[in-house]
Amino acid sequence: MGLWNFVKNAGKKLTGHGDEGPSAEALNKEVTDLGLDAKDVDIKVDGDKVTVTSKGKALTQEAKEKLILAVGNVDGVAAVEDAVEAEDAAEPVFYTVKKGDTLSAIAQETMGKASAYHAIFEANKPMLSHPDKIYPGQMLRIPQDA
Repeated sequence: MGLWNFVKNAGKKLTGHGDEGPSAEALNKEVTDLGLDAKDVDIKVDGDKVTVTSKGKALTQEAKEKLILAVGNVDGVAAVEDAVEAEDAAEPVFYTVKKGDTLSAIAQETMGKASAYHAIFEANKPMLSHPDKIYPGQMLRIPQDA
């Protein structure tokens, strides 16, 4: 559980209304469209902060981290407060993409070997559709079991 900061003006645009941030309904739809299971969580929006809360059943650590990234990597979201219980609770490891980064360079920096880029790509599916499609300000999961 914690508070995760995101780059507010980076990410997928769910609304086309200037500075207006996404609604809880739009974020729920985004999570569903990505194929992530959010039936046991509640998503609330307060300005540019999103709060994700468990509704009883604990999620896996992977599902929890993907949910945080799915709502956080949206244009207009500056922070995600995580109040989701995970079965195998551990501190998530996230990385914010910088200009010029590649998954190989991120893998070298965070995992010690460039060839581990595929593990980062897999850990961020379905939010990533291709290993070369990352952008500055995007936050990625760094798998700890790879």
